[in-house]
Amino acid sequence: MTTPTTLLNALLPLVAELPSRLPETERYRRLLAALRAVLPGDAAALLRCERGENGDDWLRPLAIDGLSPDTLGRRFRVAEHPRFAALLAADQALRFPTDTDLPDPYDGLVAHHSGAPLPVHDCMGCVLQVDGQPWGLLTLDALQPGRFAGDGPLNTLQAFCNLASATVATAAHLRQLEQSVHNERQRAEHFRRHTPVASPRLLGHSAAMRALQRDIATVAASDLAVLITGETGVGKELVAQALHAQSDRADQAFVSINCAALPDTLVESELFGHVRGAFTGAVGDRQGKFEQAHQGTLFLDEVGELPLVTQAKLLRVLQSGQIQRLGLDRERTVDVRIIAATNQDLAAGVHAGRMRADFFHRLSVYPLQVPPLRAREGDVLVLAGYFLERTRSQFGLDGLRLEADAQSALLAHHWPGNVRELEHAVRRAVLHALRRPRPAGQFLGVTAQDFALTPALIAASADAASVKGQFDVNFTAPTACADGVNLRSVVAQYERHLVEQALQAHGYRWAAAARALHMDRANLQRLAKRLGLMPATDAP
Repeated sequence: MTTPTTLLNALLPLVAELPSRLPETERYRRLLAALRAVLPGDAAALLRCERGENGDDWLRPLAIDGLSPDTLGRRFRVAEHPRFAALLAADQALRFPTDTDLPDPYDGLVAHHSGAPLPVHDCMGCVLQVDGQPWGLLTLDALQPGRFAGDGPLNTLQAFCNLASATVATAAHLRQLEQSVHNERQRAEHFRRHTPVASPRLLGHSAAMRALQRDIATVAASDLAVLITGETGVGKELVAQALHAQSDRADQAFVSINCAALPDTLVESELFGHVRGAFTGAVGDRQGKFEQAHQGTLFLDEVGELPLVTQAKLLRVLQSGQIQRLGLDRERTVDVRIIAATNQDLAAGVHAGRMRADFFHRLSVYPLQVPPLRAREGDVLVLAGYFLERTRSQFGLDGLRLEADAQSALLAHHWPGNVRELEHAVRRAVLHALRRPRPAGQFLGVTAQDFALTPALIAASADAASVKGQFDVNFTAPTACADGVNLRSVVAQYERHLVEQALQAHGYRWAAAARALHMDRANLQRLAKRLGLMPATDAP
C-alpha cells in the first residue's frame, strides 16, 4: 500500500525541479516516472486537452511510458473514445471495472503486447485540473487484473493528480513568463487560436526539427523574405504556414501559388491581376495574388520555375511594393510578406542563367532548410502514428497497431519522398491490412508486409545518388575553344543528358524518372519540354 510519505517522496523532486530550465517533454517524462514509482503498472500516459476549430475535444499525448512510440503522433477525438469521455466527465479518479464493455483506446498500443485486443486488465485515470478547468488526463494501465483493486490505489491516484496538477500549473506559468520576456506569448496564443488541432502541422521531436522550429520562431515576427529549401515532400508549405501563423500578419490572408503549375502566358495575370480586355479571354477585372495577399503573406511555391522576365518584374515589386495590373497604366501599392520555396539549387540556377542573381538574393534574406525525413531521427514513428490515427478515424476503425516489424521497416527505409511518401505508405498499408481476415473484435495490426518496404525497395530508395554518379561518368563536356565555353549551352546539354538517361533507365516512366532525379513529375516534364525532349510514351 502506498503511504503519504512514499507519495511525497515521489513528487518532491518534481517540485524541486520546477525552477530549472527543463524541456517540457523531459518534465512530463519525469512526472510519469514518478507515477509508475507510486503505482506500478504496465503503461502510463499524460494527455493534454485541446479544442479543435470545429468545437471537437481532442486529447494529445505529451508523454508515454510503456506504450508504442507512435502513440506520441496520435490525436484522440474524445467523442470516439468513451473511456476518455468518462474520465473527463468524472469529478475524481476513476477505475474501470474489469468487465466493462467500453473499448480501450490503447488497444494495440501497449508495448510488448501483440495479437488480440488487450486482455481483461486494470485501467484507471484522473483529470488534471488547472485554474478550475480540465487541463488533461493521467491514465494508468496494468495487464494483471486486480492490480489496482480496492480504494487504496484510487485514492493514491487522486492525491497524485492533485499534486501533479499544481506541478503542471506551475510549469505552465513559468513557461508563460519566459515567453513574455521574449515577446512570444502573443504570437503563440494567436497561433493556437488559428491552427485547428486536427489539421496537419509540424510534428517531430528530433534535434533537426527543434532547430527548424527555433528558426521559424526567430524570423516569423519580422517581415524578412524567407526562402524555404528542401527535398520534395518534406513539408515546405507547412513551414510557410507556420511562419505566417506565428507572425503579426496571422489574422490576414495567406495566399499560396504554385509557380510550376502556371502557364508562361498567365503568370503575370495570376500574380498582378488584369483588367477587362487586357488580353483575349479577359472578360472582367481580376485581382492578382499580390492584391489578395495585401497586409498578409504570399507563398511562392516552386519559385525556381518562374521565367526570367517574371523574375525581373517580381524584383521590382519586392523592392518598391508597386504592382500594375495587365492592361492598366496606374500602379498600386501592396504590403505583402514574401515566402518562397523550392527543391532546386537556386544558386546553381544563378550560375546556369535560369535565375536572376538579384532576385535570388532578394528572396533568400533568411534561408530555411527543411531537413529530409531520413535526417529526423525517431520522427518517422511519431509521424506514422499521426497518419495512422487520422486513417483510423477516417475509415471508422476501432483500433490500429503498428507492429514491431513495421516499426523496424519504417526506420530502415530511406524515404526519398519524405513525409508525403510516408503518409501515402501508411494509408496504403492500412488498406492492405484490411484485406486480411481477422476475428471479430480484434484490432487491426499493420505489419511490415503491409508496407511492402522490401529490401530491394529500400535499396532503390537511394537510387538517385547512384544514377547521378553513373551520369557524371558517362557525360563528356564540350572542349573549350579559343573563345571559351558557353556555360548555359553546356548546362543545357548536361541536363538533357541526365533526363534522357533517367527516362531510358526507367522505361520512359516519367514518375519513376522524376523520383530518380529528385524532382516532381510536372517539373521534369516542364524541363524536358524546355530542352526539346518530347515524351516517348504516356506511361505514368
